[in-house]
Amino acid sequence: MAEEMRIVLRNYGKIDPLNIDEYINAGGYKSLEKARSMSQPDLIEEVKKSGLRGRGGAGFNTGTKWGFSYNTKADQKYVVCNADEGEPGTYKDRIIMENDPQSLLEGMAICGYAIGSDKGYIYCRGEYPYVVEILNKAIEQAKAKGVLGDFDIEVRMGAGAYVCGEESALIESIEGSRGEPRFKPPFPPVIGLWGKPTIVNNVETFANLPAIIEKGADWYAGIGASAYPGTKVLTLTGDINNRMVIEVPTDTTIREVIFNYGGGMAGGKKFKAVQIGGTSGGFIPEALLDTQIDFNSMGAIGATLGSGAVFVMDETRDMVDVVEKITKFFEHESCGKCTPCREGTKRMHEMLKRFKAGQGNSDEMARMERLVRLCPQHACAVWVRQPQPRY
Repeated sequence: MAEEMRIVLRNYGKIDPLNIDEYINAGGYKSLEKARSMSQPDLIEEVKKSGLRGRGGAGFNTGTKWGFSYNTKADQKYVVCNADEGEPGTYKDRIIMENDPQSLLEGMAICGYAIGSDKGYIYCRGEYPYVVEILNKAIEQAKAKGVLGDFDIEVRMGAGAYVCGEESALIESIEGSRGEPRFKPPFPPVIGLWGKPTIVNNVETFANLPAIIEKGADWYAGIGASAYPGTKVLTLTGDINNRMVIEVPTDTTIREVIFNYGGGMAGGKKFKAVQIGGTSGGFIPEALLDTQIDFNSMGAIGATLGSGAVFVMDETRDMVDVVEKITKFFEHESCGKCTPCREGTKRMHEMLKRFKAGQGNSDEMARMERLVRLCPQHACAVWVRQPQPRY
């Protein structure tokens, strides 16, 4: 749409994703050349100064994370791209990889140079076999052109586990173990894949980097919300007229996303709620629609930006039914490592099924309120902050 600002999707629909020459002719890999002409500390500082924060959900400053790995002495370091994208309603990473895979590879290579790594992995969800084919073809072409230098990239496929969207569970899966979150600290930038310093960034995060290096940190920092600068790729689904993928500055409001870009409610029905960031995000009522979509603003209203999934619900939606389906999803996807999640998600689903059938009561409501403080997110936050025994 004309109102969009495309940085990550700058080549969308403009180049053949399976022809590296078209990417190079559009300015591709010039940013990698520029990055390699800088010192590693200067490059990391440039990324830090841009204000780029993780686009996978955690929102951590990218340059700061890179600095942890750069300052850790090791004989081997790794760059890992989180392309698991298991959050329901999210498909923006798929769009990026399908239409501009070389921008992802270039971003990873920039990171590799910055931290001193010559090995990268793209962890792609098992439901994207055709995307893996595209990535492998793109890697072959990049190697043939010699644009990556000594930086080698390999694609690894997941097996459809939602929990492997969490960086340490993803690392466990790459190593060949069951996908379960690790105890933290230490964190992956210091001790990660095979016990070595590892940077794990999202597809969208890496795809931002070529433009940032080309145009400079100040340019990027001046876009969108100051605390979470740049753009955000969003996937619009649900009861709206335009179900689509968009890229907008981070100072765009939720109302603008739904009613300008999304075209408003389908069938002329009234708005009821919107869930942003995936199934673990909160439900946002109409009174809060003028909130900006940046990470901090969303957190201030008790919501989350997450992966950028925007699920809009109209007045006909039964919210009990929606929540029951969410608890069913989490029960199914629990990795089983932590008792509050393994047992709690099942109990939550059982109770929601009774409420859906009109059999709930005030005692169960109070029990759900107690459980929800432990399961699933709060439990993970507490349980994984134990000493790491493996390395």
